[in-house]
Amino acid sequence: MIAKLEQLIGEIRDINSKLILLVGCPGCGKTALLAALANRRGSKVMNVGAVLGKRLAALPQRQRALQANMVMRELADEYARGDLLLLDNIELLFDSALKLDPLDLLKRHAHARRVVAVWPGELRDGRLIYAEIGHPEYQDYGLEGVVPFEIESIG
Repeated sequence: MIAKLEQLIGEIRDINSKLILLVGCPGCGKTALLAALANRRGSKVMNVGAVLGKRLAALPQRQRALQANMVMRELADEYARGDLLLLDNIELLFDSALKLDPLDLLKRHAHARRVVAVWPGELRDGRLIYAEIGHPEYQDYGLEGVVPFEIESIG
């Protein structure tokens, strides 16, 4: 599976939005696959929840939504290896208090460099879903500008 992901990363170099989302059920190996990719590429995975959360926690509550985009951009520059950025644990981006559009934010990062991120939701009927209808963080996106990489099981 890592070889297929590496091939896809090479193929997206010349398209406008270079965003690959690792999609699959919980426990299917998305994080392990991303870690293996980081190891092969000599890169590091940005744990968005941990590092963005830590930076935002140092700001006054009212400043967090205003600074979240800028802080994320700074962190992405720190974590990117060449033109490749690896992201995991992106759930914080869906926090309604931050007033972000998580997929749009990922797509904007993917204009400058290739981005591989673990999608914390599911791919259902050709749509990316995060949370359930009625949940405050619910999101439903089409696949435009995204290359989904579906993972069926560990391995």
